[in-house]
Amino acid sequence: MDPRHWRRLQLGNLSDCPNGSRWVMDVFNECAQDSRDIASVILGLVSIFCFAAASFPQFYQACRTGIMDRALSIYFLLGWLGGDLLNLIGSFLAHQLPLQVYTAIYYVLADLVMLSLYCYYKVKNRGGGFTAEINAAFVFLSLGTLSTVSFLGRGAAVAQDPVVVKGRSLLSTHVGELVSEPFTRGEIIGFTIGSVSSVLYLCSRVPQIYTNYKRKSTIGISYSLFALVMLGNSLYGLSVLLKNPEPGQSEGDYVLHHLPWLVGSLGVLSLDIVISFQFLAYRRGRPGSHEERGALLGEHGDSLES
Repeated sequence: MDPRHWRRLQLGNLSDCPNGSRWVMDVFNECAQDSRDIASVILGLVSIFCFAAASFPQFYQACRTGIMDRALSIYFLLGWLGGDLLNLIGSFLAHQLPLQVYTAIYYVLADLVMLSLYCYYKVKNRGGGFTAEINAAFVFLSLGTLSTVSFLGRGAAVAQDPVVVKGRSLLSTHVGELVSEPFTRGEIIGFTIGSVSSVLYLCSRVPQIYTNYKRKSTIGISYSLFALVMLGNSLYGLSVLLKNPEPGQSEGDYVLHHLPWLVGSLGVLSLDIVISFQFLAYRRGRPGSHEERGALLGEHGDSLES
């Protein structure tokens, strides 16, 4: 997930936010002064739960079919992991609250589990040997694991510099109470990292679309993975657009400051819609290889025996 620009307020202090919601201030250190701001917070929270739950259906589908290495593109997984790693790095550079940091860590851990399953089935179905894809996956697994362990060790020491964020994009930056310049130094760092992260999220979908087209099948992929991500990105985009701009900031400047995250969420949403059409087009298609047919026939036979 977003550079959300909140006022620097003491925890639970409503003196600078006289009309703000007490529970939002206490939990998120966020000044939510009207129903529009509160709706933005709630939509952002729901989007986090959607992203957090998205991987579990794919874990189950991978174990059920055993063809995850053919169903998912390695570049899709690596691009997703790369985007989440940048979000994790950005969460520390932006001094986010521990809740946001630990959420970013969870996303990376879920990606590492997904990549580990891919490597497991790649080796298992190939009968041994390491391909360039597996070597690349192992490199990313190592980097991701080292980064996550490092951030876990430092997570408890995250500075309580209030920043609230929404959705899977967990990058954030600060502005002062008065917006006196287009971009502060912190915003430029967050904007740059967020832009690269959004590009990785967008690019990750293209190899998966090509893989589905090449196989003429979506067997081995859980549609719930993409459905939950689509729902999360939709809610996340709405949460960003619903939020009132900071005092002294125009609607145009507000959208500009959040542009990488809006492109990352709504752009990925459009590509996931393409994948959804592929699920419809190939829902009655046959598995793309003899091994896939064998795996599914074996699964069907097991169900008959039971």
